[in-house]
Amino acid sequence: VQLVESGGGLVQPGGSLRLSCVVSAFVLDYYAIGWFRQAPGKEREEVSCIEYVDGSTFYADSVKGRFTISRDTAKNTVYLQMNDLKPEDTAVYSCGAPRYCDADPLHWGQGTQVTVSA
Repeated sequence: VQLVESGGGLVQPGGSLRLSCVVSAFVLDYYAIGWFRQAPGKEREEVSCIEYVDGSTFYADSVKGRFTISRDTAKNTVYLQMNDLKPEDTAVYSCGAPRYCDADPLHWGQGTQVTVSA
């Protein structure tokens, strides 16, 4: 199982980014995909997750209404659209593959840096 993130970068407050997590074939048939972030000196936080069974989604309160998770099974890709970004969203963002959104990921990507700064 492989997960590869991309799409991070430097953006001004209020801006947008779309992260991509490309996964191995068939992963989306058997695993949920979660987006996690970790800022320096802080614990890792799960910001969003999408279930493989029915596509239901979860969002942390800190990103609800600003971030949207989606998947394209034909492209083996899960996206995280991030709008109205704030400096406190600055972190390394990683995607992980748990069996279900309430579980710990069994597989991880390498992460991509998101920096929100003027």
